[in-house]
Amino acid sequence: MNKNIVLAILFLLATGVFAQEKWEPLFNGKNLNGWKKLNGKAEYKIKDGAIVGISKLNTPNTFLSTNKNYGDFILEFDFKVDNGLNSGVQFRSQSLNDYQKGRVHGYQFEIDPAARAWTGGIYDEARRGWLYPLTVNPSARTAFKNEQWNKARIEAIGNSIRTWVNGIPCANIWDDMTPSGFIALQVHSIGDKEQEGKTVSWKNIRICTTDVEKYKTPENNDAPQVNCIINTISPKEAKEGWALLWDGKTTNGWRGARISSFPAKGWVIDNGILKVMKSGGAESANGGDIVTTRMYKNFILSADFKITEGANSGIKYFVNPGLNKGEGSAIGCEFQILDDDKHPDAKLGVRGNRKLGSLYDLIPAPDNKPFNKKDFNTAVVIVKDNKVEHWLNGVKLLEYERNNQMWQALVNYSKYRDWPNFGNGAEGNILLQDHGDEVWFKNVKIKELE
Repeated sequence: MNKNIVLAILFLLATGVFAQEKWEPLFNGKNLNGWKKLNGKAEYKIKDGAIVGISKLNTPNTFLSTNKNYGDFILEFDFKVDNGLNSGVQFRSQSLNDYQKGRVHGYQFEIDPAARAWTGGIYDEARRGWLYPLTVNPSARTAFKNEQWNKARIEAIGNSIRTWVNGIPCANIWDDMTPSGFIALQVHSIGDKEQEGKTVSWKNIRICTTDVEKYKTPENNDAPQVNCIINTISPKEAKEGWALLWDGKTTNGWRGARISSFPAKGWVIDNGILKVMKSGGAESANGGDIVTTRMYKNFILSADFKITEGANSGIKYFVNPGLNKGEGSAIGCEFQILDDDKHPDAKLGVRGNRKLGSLYDLIPAPDNKPFNKKDFNTAVVIVKDNKVEHWLNGVKLLEYERNNQMWQALVNYSKYRDWPNFGNGAEGNILLQDHGDEVWFKNVKIKELE
């Protein structure tokens, strides 16, 4: 063999490129030593070298948990589930007497044979709910093979948590809520007698806790990252060009739409949440709209929002704060924020173009959009020259092109018909609307595009 090749191989071995993870088995294939059952009464048994969980009617979620806790690790296991039975694998999870009487809570690797196909997504059991549904990474929905053995990999290293199914990247979150906890195998509760006795199985369960940084999978863009740490930019986001549009603590970078400073009333910063307060439902009549202190041209804007019952608000872009000299809101294109069920504006306009997610009074969003009225939702606006898209919770709602004949026809049939050159400006401010109802904002971020 060529001397240079030999030296190259020796170098690679010395630097760990060809090194292998140091695995520890979590299941010996014979009994449940090192595991304990929590919460529910579903059965776990050993069959053909696998742990088999059996669904049981009228019992809560049941978990078979490790006796040990794990912080940073790489976990691999094989799993198979009967069609129709939801399941999962908990990690960095806890069961505490002072939290819902010992209910298991924490990160869950989802096992989902249903049509939505979210296996490999990350759910926060009994706490925050979905952190990474596969609407964020739809290409991963084909990774899971129903009623067959599948191979899972979880890398939890510091704030970075990533998952794979059959070698395909599925989820990728950045979070710091729970740095350590047990691993547990879930048998989900069932309410249908026909589901009783269905099974989910696990085998070849092994974990690596030594030198995990050395063995982690190289970063790539196959699974988009979701940053779950409020009002922060992760290292990956920073590398991709993201920045906070609101820092979560101060009013820096924002002012009133009609004044040079931030409004003295009507807006409150409360524990990392920016709240426009309730004041009777009038448009920009209390604290008034707030706008960015600078203008933006091409960008991806992302903002989490939560509405109160019957609320109306909006996120506007291409705003010209000085255009409207009279009453009401500053003028710009609007991602509508609305309680479609309780606010009367939902029934106005044309074909629902004043409902949540719509380009207000111009283009309607679909009625079957993904929306959680009781929690935060993520609105995204993508602007690239004249092309614009609205997204909600990872689903595209609409797209349009401005500065053309079709756009002008839409404007001419809307409430904006009398505003000169509406929506056609090359750049503008970004606005959060005061419509007299309480609405919350956080994680307001922007990525400027060339």
